[in-house]
Amino acid sequence: MIRDITIGQYYPADSIVHKLDPRVKLFTTLIYIIALFSFKGILSFAIIGVFLFAAVKLSKVPFKFIVKGLKAIVMILLITAVFNLFLTPGDVILWQFKSLKITDVGLTNAVVMMSRLILLIIGTSLMTLTTTPNQLTDGLETALKPLNKIHVPVHAIAMMMSIALRFIPILIEETDKIMKAQMARGADFEHGNLIQRAKNMVPLLVPLFVSAFRRADDLAMAMEARCYNGGDGRTKMKPLRYGKADYITYGAAIVFLVLVVVARINFPWPQ
Repeated sequence: MIRDITIGQYYPADSIVHKLDPRVKLFTTLIYIIALFSFKGILSFAIIGVFLFAAVKLSKVPFKFIVKGLKAIVMILLITAVFNLFLTPGDVILWQFKSLKITDVGLTNAVVMMSRLILLIIGTSLMTLTTTPNQLTDGLETALKPLNKIHVPVHAIAMMMSIALRFIPILIEETDKIMKAQMARGADFEHGNLIQRAKNMVPLLVPLFVSAFRRADDLAMAMEARCYNGGDGRTKMKPLRYGKADYITYGAAIVFLVLVVVARINFPWPQ
């Protein structure tokens, strides 16, 4: 399960999506999320699915590798489905047992919310899989640069995001090592009910937090020893420049959003 988390990982490949400017990918991902949580209808869902399928195909990232990240949120998906299924009122009752009942609206909401979460994880994972943390930092810093005029520490925010993304795979690997070490000493993380498994995971937290704080302290000392000072005056080894493919992607993202909005207005079912 730990190995199945793909958030923060980078998958190297020679594709059009990998070569896009990180600002374009951040903008496209934002448009994708807006469209995903505003769609209402089969046609909107189909447009989003086609757009995502095309992006995955162009990225040359194996679809199995992307879907592998869904295993880590299976429990969240189930909880979301159950809550929407049994707690949403509706006019047509499809099934009822005492106080529990499933309505047509509840069934529709459960399917729609699960679909949204799945598409959200796949779409956002595609951005991190095709963009290195350094590129994401440069893209975010450049995109938020106008906020410097109101004294927002854009560089510090971008650097913290980059460090956080870098630490995710490292902490996943560290957790896997600690679990294997404790399993070799007789710990059991695979049997028992949900509460017992949660209790068995508690001994992992102490060594994991110690390791995380140690790594953070080493990183801070290394940056201080190299006289790191972010902010104004710093230059970049690879400055960001837009290309023809970037402008085409901007246009495609805007057309995609317009199509979803038009489909939502004209074909709003299901509600």
